[in-house]
Amino acid sequence: MVHLTRIYTRTGDRGETRLSDNSITRKTDIRVQAYGAVDEANSTIGLALASGDLPESVVAVLTVVQHELFDLGADLSTPLVSDPEWEPLRILQSSIDRLERWCDEFGDPLPNLRSFILPTGTTPGGAQLQVARAIVRRAERTAWQAADEHGLDNPGTKDEPGGLSSLAIMYLNRLSDLLFILARSVTTEAGTKTEAETLWVPGGQREA
Repeated sequence: MVHLTRIYTRTGDRGETRLSDNSITRKTDIRVQAYGAVDEANSTIGLALASGDLPESVVAVLTVVQHELFDLGADLSTPLVSDPEWEPLRILQSSIDRLERWCDEFGDPLPNLRSFILPTGTTPGGAQLQVARAIVRRAERTAWQAADEHGLDNPGTKDEPGGLSSLAIMYLNRLSDLLFILARSVTTEAGTKTEAETLWVPGGQREA
């Protein structure tokens, strides 16, 4: 359990922050940007939940996801080491498998897509899930940038910090798929199968 007795610490006033292994890095470190984007995505999911118009089944899924996004942030902020003094919090394959099962559960009943759909919705919660999906995609891209800089699945050495876990980045990829599916599910449930989703019409095919 984490105990927070004081929110402000003044330790970041020089543009530095500590990773979960207590090492110091710059706040501009791309690794910090990656787990910062995860925090942003989690907050956006919270906004979708606060809308109050999501089905209970979707709320249950998103509540689990919110907890796991804290796990993911801890994972991304802990450089890999080969023999850690204590076992760090990491994303496991079982969490990714669960995201995939949810994708199938909520996605299989949906109508097939004939085009891209506009990122909107028939309810505020459904539309907000599209925003969360876009932010998670950005978090994934940023995590890959961090992996390009720090390495992927490589343990650190005495002189070089370790890289990122591929499972952490894989989780983001599957989560963006799930959020897209959940947004579609909420939208089609609130509207009709034919009118709920607005298909993208490419330029040249749209009327002036």
